[in-house]
Amino acid sequence: MDKDERCPCNTGEIYGSCCGRYHLGYSDPQAPAWPATAVELMRSRYSAFALMLPDYLLATWHPSTRPAELDLDEAIVWKNLEIVRTEAGGPFDQTGVVEFVARYGLLGQREYQHEVSDFVREGGCWYYLDAVE
Repeated sequence: MDKDERCPCNTGEIYGSCCGRYHLGYSDPQAPAWPATAVELMRSRYSAFALMLPDYLLATWHPSTRPAELDLDEAIVWKNLEIVRTEAGGPFDQTGVVEFVARYGLLGQREYQHEVSDFVREGGCWYYLDAVE
């Protein structure tokens, strides 16, 4: 994705200054970039699904629940992310909850994923922990 295009996470911001900075900077030891809140992490993870970035998804998944590998379905076309609500998850919190609805297309059908996701902050970094659909 071009850094000057709109970000897939629906903030209305440009990708390079929104989720792109995390996708490109999470593993940069010189200038690491990591989401400051649980909702920023949720948005960046949605964008990573939309852009097929499994390494970012695995890096932001808490080690206690992270799978060994991640196969993304190339037939899914992510269309829209709606944040329904958040609980805590700010820069000074240790845990957070983000409820969202992600809409996508699959084989010509409109589908959606409604999820309540738990996040935890360790070592100053937010991680996806698990979810209830």
